[in-house]
Amino acid sequence: MIKINRNKNLFHLLTFGMVALLFSLESYGQVSHIWEGFVPIFNGKDLQGWHISRTNHHGTKGNFFVEDEAIVMKQYPYGQGGIILSDKKYQDFELYLEFKGHPGTNGGIFFLSSESGSGYQIELSGDGQPGTANLFGEMLHVASGAQATDLGKVWKKEDWNSFRLRVVGEKPKMTLWVNDVLMWEVQAERNDLIADATSGMIAFQLHWSATLMPVPGGRCCDFSWKPDAAHAYRKIMIKEL
Repeated sequence: MIKINRNKNLFHLLTFGMVALLFSLESYGQVSHIWEGFVPIFNGKDLQGWHISRTNHHGTKGNFFVEDEAIVMKQYPYGQGGIILSDKKYQDFELYLEFKGHPGTNGGIFFLSSESGSGYQIELSGDGQPGTANLFGEMLHVASGAQATDLGKVWKKEDWNSFRLRVVGEKPKMTLWVNDVLMWEVQAERNDLIADATSGMIAFQLHWSATLMPVPGGRCCDFSWKPDAAHAYRKIMIKEL
């Protein structure tokens, strides 16, 4: 009769499972950014867990797709943008992601957002152009905004840049780091959200343009979005608090 050491077998099974998990995360390029409690909310393969808003003013037909393990956003048809939202709502959380954008574009990271895109916004202007990482409201009056005055010291042109956002409280305290450097910390004077909502979706904005035909050089947003330009997001993770 063969005697089985159950504890030893269990140990080997758990070890194999951890190795498999780490291999999976490493293949997705996330292993160096997985902290305790963070979970991916984008699988790097498709848009499962996300949906395109059909009620926002930027457009409802923007071109959202996955390429090279990133959510990529382009106007379609030209001049029409949109927003893509997480299916799940979040209240207190830390969000981590990496962003890359072309000059001549504009968008934003929305949080505590409604289906139509009313919520807090972190501005994304091209490839780190003025305004990027500032805090204000989208279709929402925000009593306490913020400016990322040190962004130019840390921004990596034509490359991926990391954003880590912490949001806590009904009158939210909001903190942003870009490339692991603190940009701002804001304690809201009040709950700015419509009907005093305390939770909302994560969303990425593809801004509309005021022209329906490309203009050489492009510029956003009062005039034009640079033809074929894009915003991209990858390694999107969240930790609920």
